[in-house]
Amino acid sequence: MTSARTTEMELTHYPQPEGFASSYGIFQEYYSTHEPFAGSSNIAVVGACAMGIMYMWIIPMFILLKCYPRLRLWATPVGLTIMCLSLGLGSLATNITHLIISQGIMYAIGGGLAWTPILFYIEEWWVLRRGFAYGATMAGLGLSGAIMPIVLQWLLESYGFRTTLRVCALSFVALNFPVLFFFKPRLPPSLSTQSRSFDMSFWTCSNFLVLQSCSILQGLGYFLPAIYLPTFARSLGASGIESTVTIILLNGSACIGSFCMGAAVDRFDVTYCIGLTALGSTLTVFLLWGLSTSLAPLYAFCLLYGALAGSNSSSWSAIMRDTKEKRRGADSGMIFACLSAGKGVANLCSGPLSEALLHAGAWRAGFAYGSGYGALITFTGATALLSGWGLAAKKLGLF
Repeated sequence: MTSARTTEMELTHYPQPEGFASSYGIFQEYYSTHEPFAGSSNIAVVGACAMGIMYMWIIPMFILLKCYPRLRLWATPVGLTIMCLSLGLGSLATNITHLIISQGIMYAIGGGLAWTPILFYIEEWWVLRRGFAYGATMAGLGLSGAIMPIVLQWLLESYGFRTTLRVCALSFVALNFPVLFFFKPRLPPSLSTQSRSFDMSFWTCSNFLVLQSCSILQGLGYFLPAIYLPTFARSLGASGIESTVTIILLNGSACIGSFCMGAAVDRFDVTYCIGLTALGSTLTVFLLWGLSTSLAPLYAFCLLYGALAGSNSSSWSAIMRDTKEKRRGADSGMIFACLSAGKGVANLCSGPLSEALLHAGAWRAGFAYGSGYGALITFTGATALLSGWGLAAKKLGLF
């Protein structure tokens, strides 16, 4: 059951700190070719920290807001304030370490704090079609991530990174704070659970462990295209706007995929949904990105990969549901937080790992495999394939 006060439209307009972080590929391309960061190592670590720590930060924030429900109303405005401050400080950066601390770590901490209250609001407002509710929320990430890249590209090329980060900070204030007045819990804080004990027995549940491992494997490779696609497009001769289109297509199709996955897992077995998207993602990586020598197949890859791989997090509602059926005392929000943390760890590892893959050198192969990105493409495809192993585990009776 849902209330008119919590509609699909409201969910997609909830403050989406991940939308900015998912557009980091635009900054990656700029930082790697402009002073004072050109030639620096670990540029990808900034984006990995922004997304990875944000995913991981949800666990301590969930515990805090679970124990002290009165803080939920303040969490999002405080988190948004930290995010704006982090971008302001990032505009003063003179080296990559400064960016890692500000645009990476500090932004992630604020984003995790701003986003966590929605876990409680969805649980309070939605009972039926909860998977679609989570899908609508994740679609907001794709929607904002599809709009931001073209604005960021224009700002960076016209005014540089310092002005761009300051404009983004002010825009967060202007666009997000008014929306907060429309998001309220269904229950007053006095009636919310204030338990300080958590049933973690779901960590002994086989289906959770298998699907958690699938999510981690998927996270190891999923974020790499979003970071490197604009730079790869440039290597094919793309202009600034043409390289930006890769991120727009990737995030825009993820919005559609999230809606579809959220609706699908309400009706079908989540293991099959994850398995099919994993197989589809694998094929798009190896057959489209790997064989790309022009922008047309690369754009096709962005559309299909975004829709398939970008929908993965929308399956978490079904994992939560199935896990609670076996461990009834478990808290759905804590299950979600642990799934998020697992993907965050994978994302955090993907930053330095991707730097190592790029330093592997060019392969003696054709198409994109010989472009210097061959190891990166192969790793992305391999992790996508392994992320669907839950389907094989189920067929083997492991859960």
